Amino acid sequence: MSLMRWRPGRELSNIREEMNRLFDDFFTGLPERRRELLEGEWLPSIDVAETDDSIVVKAELPGVNQNDVNITIVNDVLTLKGEKKEEKEIKKENYHRVERSYGSFQRTISLPTGVKADQAKANYKDGILTVTVPKSEEAKPKTIKINVE
Repeated sequence: MSLMRWRPGRELSNIREEMNRLFDDFFTGLPERRRELLEGEWLPSIDVAETDDSIVVKAELPGVNQNDVNITIVNDVLTLKGEKKEEKEIKKENYHRVERSYGSFQRTISLPTGVKADQAKANYKDGILTVTVPKSEEAKPKTIKINVE
């Protein structure tokens, strides 16, 4: 076994090169092998809010036809499922960059217990889907008056 002189600069240089490669991959897009795994899938952004009377879920679905969205509530789990279809045009264009996503999506949101799933309402306007699920009477907050003696 021979002794080698330790050169910390060489190890730091290797770490720096690896970090640069990781940042380049992150900021320039997904590496090809990961891009292939995600192709045809996208997830809409959602907001979940709670009021005194209901749970309100808003989902951004730009470019999605309301007829291509299916909403179900089973066992206090709200599922939004649908598809954003790719626009097909025969016109030849030279694309320099394509960032819009197409394909099927599915989001599941666990709702608090005590909702009235059969009374849920959905509204779709300007690419925003709003699902309102009323709370049951047991789940609504109650005010209790305190008697002072």
